[in-house]
Amino acid sequence: MTTYIALLRAVNVAGHNKVAMADLRDLLNRTGFENARSLLQSGNLIFDGERDDTGTIEQILERASRRHLQLETDFFVRTTGDWEGIIDRNPYRAEAQRDPRHLLMMTFKEPPTAANVESLQQAIRGRETLRVFGREGYFVYPDGVGRSRLTNALIEKKLGTRGTARNWNTVLKLAESAG
Repeated sequence: MTTYIALLRAVNVAGHNKVAMADLRDLLNRTGFENARSLLQSGNLIFDGERDDTGTIEQILERASRRHLQLETDFFVRTTGDWEGIIDRNPYRAEAQRDPRHLLMMTFKEPPTAANVESLQQAIRGRETLRVFGREGYFVYPDGVGRSRLTNALIEKKLGTRGTARNWNTVLKLAESAG
């Protein structure tokens, strides 16, 4: 049995894509997964299952979400082993200790190209910094996320892939809850 962490993109944000976490946990159980639990109200799920291919799990959950919840959103699924790697690869350890709310980890559907990452870096107009490793990116917002021009829309446009972000506190809480 493998334990997975799933992040949903843009649910329960500013009144859009509203969904109850209980409904998402029920959806996981109905689609053959076990021990479904959630963290916070922003679409963070932990569950167990027998499949190894996270891409297939994403497709299953996206289809089931449309069919049973009328919820059109992306799921980003990682194993707990993947999640440990995400934590270990964090290039911003000092920022994680000092100000974890302003360090975001973003999961992507597809790994962006080096050229797209360079394009995004060149588009930064503030003090933000970023590093990308495969299907994950790490973003530091020293002046806060809310006022930054480095928005999710800009990130997705420049990288050419969809993603969803969580602050470092949530990344660590998900690891703890899944552990």
